[in-house]
Amino acid sequence: MNTISPLAYVHPDAKLGDNNIIGPFCYIDADVVIGDNNVMQNSVTLNQGLRMGSGNEIMPGASLSTKPQDLKFKGEITTCQIGDNNSIRENVTISRGTFSKGTTIVGSNNLLMENMHIAHDCVIGNGCIIGNSTKFAGEVIIDDNAIISAEVLVHQFVHIGGYVMVQGGCRTSQDIPPYVIAGKEPIRFAGLNLIGLRRRGFDNDTILKIREAYNTIYSKGIIKEGLEEVRNTMEIIPEIQYVLEFIEKAERGIIR
Repeated sequence: MNTISPLAYVHPDAKLGDNNIIGPFCYIDADVVIGDNNVMQNSVTLNQGLRMGSGNEIMPGASLSTKPQDLKFKGEITTCQIGDNNSIRENVTISRGTFSKGTTIVGSNNLLMENMHIAHDCVIGNGCIIGNSTKFAGEVIIDDNAIISAEVLVHQFVHIGGYVMVQGGCRTSQDIPPYVIAGKEPIRFAGLNLIGLRRRGFDNDTILKIREAYNTIYSKGIIKEGLEEVRNTMEIIPEIQYVLEFIEKAERGIIR
């Protein structure tokens, strides 16, 4: 049984699971589907096209599946998919997709801090922490277990790898490969995210191999030469394969 404040509005066509708590002044539009055990505190807006799982907590002022801030959007039917057990803090905004991909995706077990924004057609993985007032432009991809600090600005189409730490206040228009710390002004490679990797259970041997791979890649004037040397001289464990494939597919280039 859902607990719905008499001061909330739930469209009769919205589909709610069980044990949801919907606080006062919440607004749930038509074409919204949510699972079980979600908590919407006061003044939360769930716009049309939202597909949300279970166990999420959404703080006051958040607006999910908003109309895309994209002039190419012409009202096409699109969605915003949000997984399970996310903490979505005050005034977070997440746009639904456009015809480009059709959906914006946020995975599970993420912490989205106050006032951050996820634009249309982004794909956010699982276990990410996104800091206050960070903004993702359209079609950004964030892999699992990334930590993006406060007030980071990310250009459209950028891809940020898993297990990274991006320092606060940075701006990037290039891809950030996995396992690294990115920071300073202008943003650049600042070593491995050693603390983060150890906290996530990476053993010392794996960390040393990742470090050796990056030392080789960044020692070359041409990144492609570094990638070739890694492939020719190192054992290609899954973590190294992830790094190589990420960089080889980086359409915007990687930070240096």
